[in-house]
Amino acid sequence: MASHSTTPPILQWSPDKKHSERERWICIYPAYLNSQKSRAQGRRIPKNRCVDNPTYQEIRDVLTAAGLNARVENKQYSREASKELLFRGRIRVQLKNDDGSLCNSNFTSRDSLMFHLGDMIPKLKTRLNKPSSEQRSQSTQGKGKGKGKGQR
Repeated sequence: MASHSTTPPILQWSPDKKHSERERWICIYPAYLNSQKSRAQGRRIPKNRCVDNPTYQEIRDVLTAAGLNARVENKQYSREASKELLFRGRIRVQLKNDDGSLCNSNFTSRDSLMFHLGDMIPKLKTRLNKPSSEQRSQSTQGKGKGKGKGQR
């Protein structure tokens, strides 16, 4: 008697799959673009093109603004030491159409896409509104002592 399993089969990569199928899309983890990481920790592009602690939301926003088909998956990067939710997320991006042509001629490879992300994430409104650590430290300097218990 044959046993019937209700779990879906594990999807594996195959060259027979079409480029529109999600298994053929490229994966991007935030660690690939993080300037705080070393190459051994998973950074994929040069530090001068990277961003400080990018999030999957920022990557998704830039990719959708560029007109690419991007999906977020709740996955953890294997080289990521922290298990916090802030560091979770994998973005899948479709680079090619079913006929093998590029979805966007500006992005010919995975590297060109990551360079674009490194250039555009710092220009996001969410990044521009955040005060830098220099501005915060300058604003706290020069203030006198606040009310305390006083001298005893």
